[in-house]
Amino acid sequence: MKKTPLEQKVSDIVEPAIKDLGFELVWVEFKGGILQILAENPKTSSIGLDECTAISKVISPLLEVEDPIAGAYTLEISSPGIDRPLIQAEDYNRFKGFEAKVELDEPTKEGQKKFRGVVLGHKQGYVGMVVDGVEYHLEVANIRKARLVLTDELIKATKKTTAKENA
Repeated sequence: MKKTPLEQKVSDIVEPAIKDLGFELVWVEFKGGILQILAENPKTSSIGLDECTAISKVISPLLEVEDPIAGAYTLEISSPGIDRPLIQAEDYNRFKGFEAKVELDEPTKEGQKKFRGVVLGHKQGYVGMVVDGVEYHLEVANIRKARLVLTDELIKATKKTTAKENA
């Protein structure tokens, strides 16, 4: 997924502080006066309210000093959720076998820009997907946005992961 220059600037400001807290920055988006920051605990793939509050307390002063956004905005810190965006190339390997929606910047030679299918993984700059029985290899650099689809299989896998971590 591609960030605007403003979103990249905010990422550069907040990512080191989020890492220092032991979390990972997943995504930054500024839309409609809301600065949304998705972060997760790398051990649990989620964060709770207390963790969101801790992140907010650390990054709010940084954003105040750096002032990357002109005017007022609302800061929102949250978990990426079960149907999370797929951002890094390795996310496609991590969620191999699950259903995702992918939108491209430029259409394929067949003219298609939107895909919904099963992720086969990432390899050498391409993401493999099976859509209606047809295998596609989509260039990572051409992916505008991608997100997991909330399915029973994804929910079950998330519950299994959470149960193992809580054991």
